[in-house]
Amino acid sequence: MTYVKIERGKIFGVFPDNWKFCVGSGRIGLALQKEYMEALEYVKKHIDFKYLRAHGLLHDDVGIYREDSVGDMKQPFYNFTYIDKIYDSFLELGIRPFVEIGFMPSKLASGTQTVFYWRGNVTPPSDYGKWEKLIKAVVKHFIDRYGEKEVENWPFEIWNEPNLNVFWKDADQNEYFKLYEVTAKAIKDVNENIKVGGPAICGGADHWIDDFLNFCYKNNVSVDFVTRHAYTAKPPTYTPHFVYHDLHPIDYMLNEFKMVREQVKNSPFPNLPIHITEYNSSYHPLCPVHDTPFNAAYLARILSEGGDYVDSFSYWTFSDVFEEADVPRSLFHGGFGLVAFNNIPKPVFHMFTFFNAMGRDILYRDDHILVTKRADGSVAIVAWNEVISKEQEIEREYKLEIPIDFEDIFVKQKLIDEEHANPWRVWIEMGRPRYPSKEQIKTLKEIAKPYVSTCRMRAREGYVTLNIKLGKNAVVLYELNKVNDETHTYIGLDDSKIPGY
Repeated sequence: MTYVKIERGKIFGVFPDNWKFCVGSGRIGLALQKEYMEALEYVKKHIDFKYLRAHGLLHDDVGIYREDSVGDMKQPFYNFTYIDKIYDSFLELGIRPFVEIGFMPSKLASGTQTVFYWRGNVTPPSDYGKWEKLIKAVVKHFIDRYGEKEVENWPFEIWNEPNLNVFWKDADQNEYFKLYEVTAKAIKDVNENIKVGGPAICGGADHWIDDFLNFCYKNNVSVDFVTRHAYTAKPPTYTPHFVYHDLHPIDYMLNEFKMVREQVKNSPFPNLPIHITEYNSSYHPLCPVHDTPFNAAYLARILSEGGDYVDSFSYWTFSDVFEEADVPRSLFHGGFGLVAFNNIPKPVFHMFTFFNAMGRDILYRDDHILVTKRADGSVAIVAWNEVISKEQEIEREYKLEIPIDFEDIFVKQKLIDEEHANPWRVWIEMGRPRYPSKEQIKTLKEIAKPYVSTCRMRAREGYVTLNIKLGKNAVVLYELNKVNDETHTYIGLDDSKIPGY
């Protein structure tokens, strides 16, 4: 058991909300689907992400870039029909786009190499002049429709993981730098206040960040922020329907956050914001770990500490409406989403809502617990216990002595673990139905809720003692609020007269 007595009046820091600055999405064209928008509305309501990042802005299914034949000439035509519908829908929900520039329209591509089931083209433009005009046209249209002040709030990230040859032909760094320079200049030519950044690399190629920032410095190329991705999965084992990974300890990801901060600090642009525009345990959308309570307990520390090192970190992704590895073949299939199909929340969704209940002032924090105080004096605590190996102790216990501003306390507890708010387990008990019936979906929604318990406690000499016991892969939220007791206002109150009381 860990015993902690929190010192009265001492604040250890401010808990930032940059963990919910942005969330990831399947390709942006999926926003035309009803279930995608229903899931986004649900997640926005309960977690309140401010931005959304998605691949495929310039992919053919959105239809922005087309070419018409005029005699022997190919004349570009810009079509904003779909992107207007999509961005209108986002903004109506109060969520802004974190714009990712990519992939290459097929009519403008220099090659035929594609990635994903939906065939995003990953080759450079065949004509950088046409590419520059396209970028300017897109940005001008956004400004015309939404106004300069609004679009100036949208970060523009250029491409996705160009350090991997599956996402950028030959992982050609010089060609990426050329694409970045032309694209950044085109955006700034339209409006110099719009923020641009990159290089959106994944782990294992961090020299790209050094090379990228040195390139921008030497060539006077605009850069307003740095982006990187972070996953903790080890090499995968593939099967026809699933992918399995072992994972590094969660410190691995935090160390990546720290490392990129040091790189930027030691660069010609030491004060640039850093956005982790993708993170999760596995980087594959068919990995069952994403559906489990373990993933919630495992990633909780990232939400607790990640904001110490980077300006935002974007969970990949908000919904299982996602088609990189083909149309999903079953309800639970290892998808990235915070919510499964039919808006069934996964354990990791509830973990995010728990952090959404935290206060601003940090009273105590370690690797498995965060204790905060809210502006009204109430206390919110989240604690977690990821069990990553069979050799690990199953249970984790805390005894907390917490300073509190009131004597009479209402305590509310919400719990997710292997037995609670775990629809994946119940789906397995149902026989893993690929296409559940309406009644099965109803059952899964009923059990996909945290276990809630309450009690009333009294403080002694300005402290309340809370004993916390966490089972395997548990995440728990405690909220300690002042009781405003109005019992005395009820005339003739006598609960002993109630049968069965």
